[in-house]
Amino acid sequence: MFIRNSSISSVVLRLGLGLGFLSTVRDRLGLWGAFGQPNVEWGNYSRFLDYTHSLNWYWPAGMIPALGTVATGAEILFGLLVLFGWHTRVAARLSGSLLSVFATAMTIALGIKSVLNYAVLTGIGGSFLLANCEIFPFSVDELLSRRAHCEKNIIKAPAIPDADKTRMT
Repeated sequence: MFIRNSSISSVVLRLGLGLGFLSTVRDRLGLWGAFGQPNVEWGNYSRFLDYTHSLNWYWPAGMIPALGTVATGAEILFGLLVLFGWHTRVAARLSGSLLSVFATAMTIALGIKSVLNYAVLTGIGGSFLLANCEIFPFSVDELLSRRAHCEKNIIKAPAIPDADKTRMT
């Protein structure tokens, strides 16, 4: 199988976006370690909800747990879909949209520098670029596409005539 540079870039984008989403979820669940350890942003879900509240100060405090849960669920779903390459175009568009919402909330609450420091714009651009890729090597989408192509090209064997119909009486 010959892989073009554009194909390799779609694999790299899928890995970066998918693992990026899943890594942030691991952090907020404390799976990368406790707060204060190197490269740990939150360390637990409570600290993540505090951060969510600081970004969404204009929402009622009672909505913050639901908002954090929805964001976490979306990041898990989009991370897995993009990583494994299943419904990749839709998942990439939704990922870019989710990151756009994050960038907007971060800009309103913390200023544009936070969006730039966390490379959120890069994630948005990468998501929308991924959505426009022609093919997705090493993905479920490619596997299903090959399977559908093979099934379409199967030549049906001629039917064997029924023995009763071919007998002369």
